[in-house]
Amino acid sequence: MDFSTSLALIAPELVLSLSGLALLLVAAWAGDRAARTISVLACMALGAAFALCLPVVNGGLAGADRIAFDGQFRADAFASLAKLMIYAASLAALVLAPAFLERIRSMRAEYPVLVLFSAVGMSIMVSATDLLTLYIGLEMQSLAAYVLASFVRDDNRSAEAGLKYFVLGSLASGILLFGMSLTYGFSGSTAFDAIGVALGGDLSTGALFGLVFVMAGLAFKISAVPFHMWTPDVYEGAPMPVTAFFASAPKVAAIALLTRVLMEAFGSQVDSWRQIVVFLALASIVVGALGAIGQDNVKRLLAYSSINNVGFILIGLAVASSAGTSAMLVYLSIYVPMTIAGFVAVLMLRNAAGEPIERIADLAGLSRVRPAVAWCLMIVMFSLAGIPPMFGFWGKFVVFQAAVQADMVVLAAVGIAASVIGAFYYLKIVKVMFFDEPSGAVVSGVGERGDRSLGTLLALSTLMISPFGFLATGWLGAVADRAAASLLLLA
Repeated sequence: MDFSTSLALIAPELVLSLSGLALLLVAAWAGDRAARTISVLACMALGAAFALCLPVVNGGLAGADRIAFDGQFRADAFASLAKLMIYAASLAALVLAPAFLERIRSMRAEYPVLVLFSAVGMSIMVSATDLLTLYIGLEMQSLAAYVLASFVRDDNRSAEAGLKYFVLGSLASGILLFGMSLTYGFSGSTAFDAIGVALGGDLSTGALFGLVFVMAGLAFKISAVPFHMWTPDVYEGAPMPVTAFFASAPKVAAIALLTRVLMEAFGSQVDSWRQIVVFLALASIVVGALGAIGQDNVKRLLAYSSINNVGFILIGLAVASSAGTSAMLVYLSIYVPMTIAGFVAVLMLRNAAGEPIERIADLAGLSRVRPAVAWCLMIVMFSLAGIPPMFGFWGKFVVFQAAVQADMVVLAAVGIAASVIGAFYYLKIVKVMFFDEPSGAVVSGVGERGDRSLGTLLALSTLMISPFGFLATGWLGAVADRAAASLLLLA
């Protein structure tokens, strides 16, 4: 394959990279006064990259003609579907930022540029078919994320979140690098397909250690238990738009990357890694549910909720089949708008001083003060809990269905039982909003006349996870099936 064809396959990444570089120059020359303009242009760049991925997803494109740069990059339907979710979540993070950062005078021109470069890194992650490409994408995403976590320099919590994320992220990168070096040493290659062939027989002890360390490094990125310790603190300390970004886009990228690594590089050793994935899934479901019960901060609660949801997603990965991968992609497609809607709803709430509301107790009586936001947040909570007729129920249903069809009935049963625990704290928030007396913390009229884009984003994301979302089940299932098939085509 010639160089020009490879460049055509990385068109979305080229659009974002060139846009990021150009906007970085604009930020250097124009300064922070151009932050809004740069954000709009960054949104346009993400929209263009989104449009470039749509034909690949709709057509289910896969095969050897989707491989670029001598097998280091695959622009197949699986990667493109993950990119659509990443770009949509990144765009939401750009829309959320001005309403929050301008109020505290921290909106700077670097924010949209960092989001763009992070999106480029995540794009490379989901298309990587080589350990070197994997690490380049992962580090590009992580370096931008470390800065975003500590973006509000005057806030001690934000600085602490950035430091914790950097230290623990560096540790995870070291673990991943060690696993990659072991895998290379025992397989003789860094390419996923060559690794799969070299490890096709009995797995040696050294190669098994390599597999374990690679999974441990990637488990940190998806905040799966027991590598979740950073998540509540970073989510609480980071600015709200950044937290919404962390809970959605990087999660999709890391899960897609983990899936590609296990199904392609270690696809012949399913029995070796399935038990690890099953443990990560069940531990994340239980710890995420139990850890959220005692939380009084909304952002920390949503952090444990994301850990809980990762557990359900990993059930689809544990199935290790096209059906399981498809179910996992369906769940992710529903999880992203659920997460965005939750953070947007909380971001729209202000007290009399115009400060954001974060304590759950402050949501008391919200239905009487901000009824529209309360009803949207109720739909989010019901959807996260998997209560029909909300669309979040469908995500859990397809994952459990894939597990049952793969004769993993015990795993599905334990997951269903553990999901009941999570329903407790979701319903607790609904009870506080609709049945408790107003706390007086949320003031009507404060924040209501802010950026209309927040209300539009909340309405759209809530509509997607409402019962109307079931109208898209047929299309979403077909798209996920084609994406899953494209992943396994050359595996």
